[in-house]
Amino acid sequence: MALPAFSRLQRSVLGLAAALAFGASAHAAEPRLVILDDDGFALAQWMVLKAPGVKVLGVATVSGDLWQKEATAHALRGVEIANRTDVPVLAGATYPLLNSEKLTDRWEGLYGKLTWRGAWMRQWVEPTTQPLPPYHGPDVVPDLPEGNPHIRPSSERAADFMIRMVHQYPGQVSIIETGPMTNLALAQRLDPEFAGLAKELVYMGGSLGPRRKLTSEASAQFAREFVNSPRREFNIRFDPEAASIVMRAPWRRIVMVPADPATETEMNADLVHRLSTADTPIAHNLRGKATNFPLWDEMTAAIWLDPSLIKTSASLYIDVNTQFSAGYGDILSWTPGYQPDLDEQREQVVMTVDVPRLEALMVKLVATK
Repeated sequence: MALPAFSRLQRSVLGLAAALAFGASAHAAEPRLVILDDDGFALAQWMVLKAPGVKVLGVATVSGDLWQKEATAHALRGVEIANRTDVPVLAGATYPLLNSEKLTDRWEGLYGKLTWRGAWMRQWVEPTTQPLPPYHGPDVVPDLPEGNPHIRPSSERAADFMIRMVHQYPGQVSIIETGPMTNLALAQRLDPEFAGLAKELVYMGGSLGPRRKLTSEASAQFAREFVNSPRREFNIRFDPEAASIVMRAPWRRIVMVPADPATETEMNADLVHRLSTADTPIAHNLRGKATNFPLWDEMTAAIWLDPSLIKTSASLYIDVNTQFSAGYGDILSWTPGYQPDLDEQREQVVMTVDVPRLEALMVKLVATK
């Protein structure tokens, strides 16, 4: 059977359609670019490293729950366990911009004790089953329970790396922040174009008014963080000035994952069992390690990977109280039109998530080889 002859115009149209189809296919195949910034590498970072269609440009570290050097050691060991030593680890800020251990001592003398002080934590105020990391100085790196790393961090500073990446890939780089915002604030102050060149910021931090949702004893212990101070959350409270700088920077898009939705989640024994049944290095590392912590960081990583996990959210302008007062480090929020208009940015604030689908995604990614 003879094939019909095509006119020059028809061939041109067909060629253009094929080229467009190829271009769309190639564009769809392009990986999502992301930088991870955190104060302690764990499951959330592993999830992103193992996610398909994602290219992690680097893992940055900052002081918060741990000192930066200890957080860097965890990150180095984490990429080793994930078999992703191709991903650079960038050491970031050791100290907050203005806040300090002595200022925190003074604040507590005036306004009462904080539940959690991170790297400055010496003891719990009341009995709890939550573990207490050993108190030490910023240059001490204890032996890690998962084993000490064999590789070293990059010689480039975290803030410089972030600036370089957003210039190299303008409008393409997402940043997932699950620790204090010191590195981001430094990058913004060093380069005012930084935030505007990034694709988006997705961060775990802040608190609007969480309510305890689970009945376990662990959930009651973690509720101490917000029951009398509903606007206070550690990641923001550790470096409020940095957080305010970041909140006022001209990001194209900001997604806030506050403490509120995490009250429906828990890293309990059942979830750890489901995560650790796979035959992967990450699953092996998780065995028997139920912490009963809420899934703060894991939820943030999952929301970036799959925004459809968000059930409800609010559009709010957000800033941080930087006055050295009883509300130091507390979140300030306004519905559109009520903000003072001092460069606060509009953010998508996550209120509730689909917890079963969140846990299913975690299990799937931990099983990815």
